[in-house]
Amino acid sequence: MTVHAECLIEPASGFRLANACLSHFDRTRFATEADWREALRASPVRVQWDPERDLRFNPLPHRAIQIGLSGSAVARYVGDWIVSVRDVTPLAHEVHAAVRAGDDEAARALLPVERPYPLSDELTARIG
Repeated sequence: MTVHAECLIEPASGFRLANACLSHFDRTRFATEADWREALRASPVRVQWDPERDLRFNPLPHRAIQIGLSGSAVARYVGDWIVSVRDVTPLAHEVHAAVRAGDDEAARALLPVERPYPLSDELTARIG
C-alpha cells in the first residue's frame, strides 16, 4: 500500500525548517564536523536533498527535499500536523500503467501539482 499524508507545514503548524539541520556534514555550512554534530543533536528536524527524477527515472535539474523528524517533532507531526492520510495505491498503479504504455503525458496529468518551496537567504545558507 502507498499512502499520502497531507500535512500542514508553515506557518500554521509551527513546523520550522529554520530549526532544521542537514543530515550530513557540509564544510561549506559548518566550520567543523563537531559543530555540525552539535547542531544535529540539537535539532529535531533533519534535511537532505535528494536527486529529483522524472517518470522514467532520468535526473532532473533540481533536487527534492527529504525531511526527517525526531524527538518532539515526531509527536507534533503525528498529533498536530497530519490533517489527512489516504491510500494512493490505485493512483500509483494508474500512473505506472500509463508509463508502461508509453503515455508519459497521461501519467504526468495524474500526478499532483508540485510547487517550489521558497527558502529565505538565511534558510538557504543553513540547509541549502
